[in-house]
Amino acid sequence: MPSPSRTDAGGALPPAAVALMLLLCGVWGLNLVAMKVTSAGIPPVLQAGLRSVVAAGLVPLLCRPLGLTFGEWRQPRLLLPGIAAGLLFAVEFIALYVGIGLTTASRGVVFLYGAPFWVALGTHWLVPGDRLTRAKALGLCVAFGGLVLAFAEGLRAPGGPDMLAGDLLCLIGGALWAATTVLVKASPLREASPAFVLQVQLVVSAPPLLLASALLGEPWAIDPQPLVLATFLYQAAGIAGASYLTWFWLVSRHSASRLAAFSVLTPIFGVAAGALLLGEPLGGGFLASVALVALGLWLVNRPAG
Repeated sequence: MPSPSRTDAGGALPPAAVALMLLLCGVWGLNLVAMKVTSAGIPPVLQAGLRSVVAAGLVPLLCRPLGLTFGEWRQPRLLLPGIAAGLLFAVEFIALYVGIGLTTASRGVVFLYGAPFWVALGTHWLVPGDRLTRAKALGLCVAFGGLVLAFAEGLRAPGGPDMLAGDLLCLIGGALWAATTVLVKASPLREASPAFVLQVQLVVSAPPLLLASALLGEPWAIDPQPLVLATFLYQAAGIAGASYLTWFWLVSRHSASRLAAFSVLTPIFGVAAGALLLGEPLGGGFLASVALVALGLWLVNRPAG
């Protein structure tokens, strides 16, 4: 993997970056199915904490053949924002997992994937060259409209008495996800290697996640079924390891707001994966929602002019 550019490129994403983001969204969409399967044997917040622990051990093994190093640990100007990013990373997953337990899955997904709007606003004010243009704003709205259409049936389903609290926690989770991305782009972390940016978040996030699991009363018991262990390993190595490393490499080189906009494809891929692997039904407006998301992403990625 080549060394990242140190410039804040706010222009349209090149085809290679678009292809990588499509691949990442597909991988992350499949992760939504993996999380469901893993939760049958490992409680969700404990699952997130253990994922950080295992991934923190695997990332150096992945980075060694790529020539990526972690020397930034000795630089306080990078370590301090790295610790902040790790804490944001931990609280994001705590809010998300608790929130999903209080609201419906469809509402949780929609509130979580408002994150690209927060990224666009944050980079507009804090990252030179990554401005929120009219075309980008329109594209975000159109893509988000496609996401809402994909989950329209679930949004109409009745929720429990704590649904609004769950909605708020999922919204906070999305905002913290965005804050982590903006922090990486707007702080000295933009000068660090993607390997360091990821590794510091994994190491810092593990203790708060494990503590939160205990405080939430989750049973610290793992059902060692082969499928549970396989989907957990997919999350640790494939998601928290390889995919997040690729994500931070992309963020170091390209417009964070344009990259984040593609994340609305993740739940779309997740719905498709659920239909293919778990036999879950596709909503009647699924194809229309895909078309809207595609149109929105095209608008977001149009060159400024």
